[in-house]
Amino acid sequence: MAEWLIERGIGEDRTLLVEGDRVLAAKVQWPGELTAGTVVTAKLVARASGAKRGTALTDSGSEVLVDRLPASVTEGSPCEILITRARITERGRLKRAQGRIYEGQDVPPSPFTTGREVHRFAAGLWDDVWHTASSGELTFPGGALLFSATPAMTLADIDGDLPPRELALAAVSALAEALPLLDLGGSIGIDFPTLAAKADRKAVDEALGLALDGWPHERTAINGFGFVQLVARLEGPSLLHRFATSRTGLAARYALRVGERAEGTGAILALRVHPALKAKIRPEWLDELARRTGKQVSLETDPALALEAPQAQLIAS
Repeated sequence: MAEWLIERGIGEDRTLLVEGDRVLAAKVQWPGELTAGTVVTAKLVARASGAKRGTALTDSGSEVLVDRLPASVTEGSPCEILITRARITERGRLKRAQGRIYEGQDVPPSPFTTGREVHRFAAGLWDDVWHTASSGELTFPGGALLFSATPAMTLADIDGDLPPRELALAAVSALAEALPLLDLGGSIGIDFPTLAAKADRKAVDEALGLALDGWPHERTAINGFGFVQLVARLEGPSLLHRFATSRTGLAARYALRVGERAEGTGAILALRVHPALKAKIRPEWLDELARRTGKQVSLETDPALALEAPQAQLIAS
């Protein structure tokens, strides 16, 4: 049976939906983020006359765009807000968190609160997800899915050497695997190979419908150019969006995870990272790493290392 597992990391929490040794879905949260399903207290600070939308300021100083405002909530009114979408950073702009007035409605449970906490995930599980999101590529027999996050939508290009119909059908199951694995939502465009025959396009549509059954979404039929658009609920930045806008931040947190899992003997934990990561690794994170490992931590930089390839070693004092 599939189960959500939670790993409380340094600078981030991670959760994986695991069935046996297979990861079905993944999510990440960073401390201080307003996450979907959270209820916060705030004050409405802006609302145009007669408008159903306005802006609220939470007690922690975060702005939230509030929809479906009742007439009784006026500027300056204190209120409780149910967050429906976390803040999303995009190239050149910031999409503020979204929410609506909380009136006691049921809040969907979050795997970060209902999952089972573990000391650490089984070897390789998080690393495979992390590197898939980092590269934006998921391979399958005969081809690959190539993802890119844009301000308008997430795009998935299908590439491979198989004949167009076979390639499109082979990509369907990989696509169904990738959507929850990368925590994708919102508008998603899929560029299948061009299929001239109507029967081929119908076969892909039917295969896609079966593969995505149980994953809530709406979609268009595949057109003559091989394009399909999916629309799913968007609750926050996907792993792809985080890499597109916060790659060094993700890599810094990954380096700390590598350090925390270093094995061997020695009193000093030598953590070597690309120079760009040094400014992202906060002193309090290094203190936490020292506390968790019981070692003195030495942070070193090496420009020959890739952002995504930190090294950690235990050495004698």
